Amino acid sequence: MARARRHEAAFSDYVVASQDRLRRVAYALCGDWHLADDLLQEAFTKLYLAWPRLSADRDPDGYVRTTLVRTSIDAHRRRQRRVRTVALGAGQDPAAAADTPLEERDALITALQELPEQQRKVVVLRHWLGLSVRETAAELGINEGTVKSHSSRGLASLERVLAPQRHG
Repeated sequence: MARARRHEAAFSDYVVASQDRLRRVAYALCGDWHLADDLLQEAFTKLYLAWPRLSADRDPDGYVRTTLVRTSIDAHRRRQRRVRTVALGAGQDPAAAADTPLEERDALITALQELPEQQRKVVVLRHWLGLSVRETAAELGINEGTVKSHSSRGLASLERVLAPQRHG
C-alpha cells in the first residue's frame, strides 16, 4: 500500500510540475486550447496507467510527448482534416518563450497553424522542443529523411510568412 501511495505522489508531483509546459506543447501541436487540454488529459490518463513501469525506467516527458503527438494525429484524422487558425487573445498563454514579445509569439503561433499538420508537428518537435532528427522521426513514426524535408519546408514557409512582419 505504501508503494502505491509513493507512485501516486510521484505521479501527482510530475503532473503539477509539467502540466503548463506540456499544455503549451499540446497547443503548438493542435492550435486549439480546448483540444490541447483534451490531448493533455488523455496523455496524463495514459501516463497514469503506465506510471509504475515508466517512472523508474523511462523519461515521462518522452512518453507524454509521444502520446500527445499520436493523440493529436488521431484527433486530426477524426476532424476530417479541417484547417483552423486560432487567433490568440491577450489573456491567453501564447505557448512560446517568455522573453519573446507578445506580438511575435502571436504571429509565430498563427503561422504555425497555417502549416500542414505533419510539417507543424516536425517544426514543433525539432525546433521548439529541440529534439534530434532521430527522436522526432521516432515520435512521429516517420523516417529521418521525411523529418528533414518537413522541417526544411516548414521553416521556409514560416520565414515567408514572418519575414514581412519583422521588416514591415
